Amino acid sequence: MDAYRTKVLIVDDDPSARKILQGRLRIMNVQALVASNGSEALEQVREEAPGVVLLDLQMPKMSGIDVLRSLKREGLEPTVIVVTAHATVEAAVEAMKEGAYDFITKPVDSQHLEIVLTKAFERESLRAHSRLLQTEMEDRLVKVIADNPTMKQLLQLARRAAGSNSTILLLGESGTGKEVLARSIHQWSLRAHYPFTVVNCVAIPEQLLESELFGHERGAFTGAHQLKRGRFEIADRGTVFLDEIGEVPIGTQTKLLRVLQHHEFERVGGTRPIKADIRVIAATNSDLERAVREGRFREDLYYRLNVVSIKLPPLRERKEDIPALVDYFLRKYAGELKKPLKRLGLGAVDDLMAYHWPGNVRELENVVERAMVLSIGDQIGSEDLPLQITTGPRRESFRGKEFHEAVKEFKRWVIQDALKRSQGNQTKAAELLGLQRTYLVKLVRLLEVKADSNPIKKGGS
Repeated sequence: MDAYRTKVLIVDDDPSARKILQGRLRIMNVQALVASNGSEALEQVREEAPGVVLLDLQMPKMSGIDVLRSLKREGLEPTVIVVTAHATVEAAVEAMKEGAYDFITKPVDSQHLEIVLTKAFERESLRAHSRLLQTEMEDRLVKVIADNPTMKQLLQLARRAAGSNSTILLLGESGTGKEVLARSIHQWSLRAHYPFTVVNCVAIPEQLLESELFGHERGAFTGAHQLKRGRFEIADRGTVFLDEIGEVPIGTQTKLLRVLQHHEFERVGGTRPIKADIRVIAATNSDLERAVREGRFREDLYYRLNVVSIKLPPLRERKEDIPALVDYFLRKYAGELKKPLKRLGLGAVDDLMAYHWPGNVRELENVVERAMVLSIGDQIGSEDLPLQITTGPRRESFRGKEFHEAVKEFKRWVIQDALKRSQGNQTKAAELLGLQRTYLVKLVRLLEVKADSNPIKKGGS
């Protein structure tokens, strides 16, 4: 770990002791913070999140032991090295029982200080690497697959953009692989060894979203019993992926704009700015330009997000990629399910290539996983695929028809199929198709779509 990037907080009520330690840290090229008492130390840990704390035990009002107990109570986890006089080694042992990592004695020996700090930096590096592995495990399982010429061009654009710190906006229908591409951009970037943090803006209740993004101070609201670091703070030097950015409330949009403009934010209930060395990748399947016109999305935030814009095509427009995607998912689920690798029969291949894939790559993955689970032999046939795929319209059913009429018929079938799968619920059908419900209603009327046996419902479940 880069020692300079690991802040070290010196906590001592003796000004001369603080000055000596500051000088020694400066020689080691380590960034030093200082606090003269326990309360100030806790405030510095909350605000600055130092990786290492050099903590004097003998301080008035609030001792080093009290500081350790407060850190534990608030869920704050810096690596603490206690500094103690020879006569209080017993107290140092007690401090280690309270969570201290190591101790050094006064007067501080420079060589011993450097050895202990080096061990502490290594510990912080291991902890950071462990956190990174936890957040990055899924990255090893995802892969952008592209034989389609348009997709290849988009990947080249994404690779070029990955080398910068510019914000990237990923557009496309639900299931087209926006998060997979975002993870790949992170891996191609200079931030690859730091966290990739995902925030699904539509899955988090509105009243909790700000706390999730920016963190909160203890007592900021009812139930905030301890300080919480937000995703922007945790992802320091890494990438934050904001999925469904179009669903962020206007009030939170203002705070997001500040992060993008000034690279800083405040925790909920806090007053001190916290620097954010992060790269933002945002994604949406909604029309942000329309949301701007309707006043639901800030225009200045839209332009800040839309520095580099990449629109992923739906799977029905990149069917060249289906064979390679199927092969990838077959291998993935053979490993996960501990089953022998299976191959697709010709009939199943034809079915997959003819289907229109309203759920895009995500739906294809689900279909392959289902087939791996249900198929009996060493080959996956049409009988192992869902009915909506095997009974869907074939290309030959449109042959001989005038182009526009064939397109209308295909659209009609796609919408009717979505309504059938959602039991006639227009809101759910619109979500399956990646459309606004009002637009779906308009298409149902214009195309004279008839529901099968289920009544068409406007919304609800």
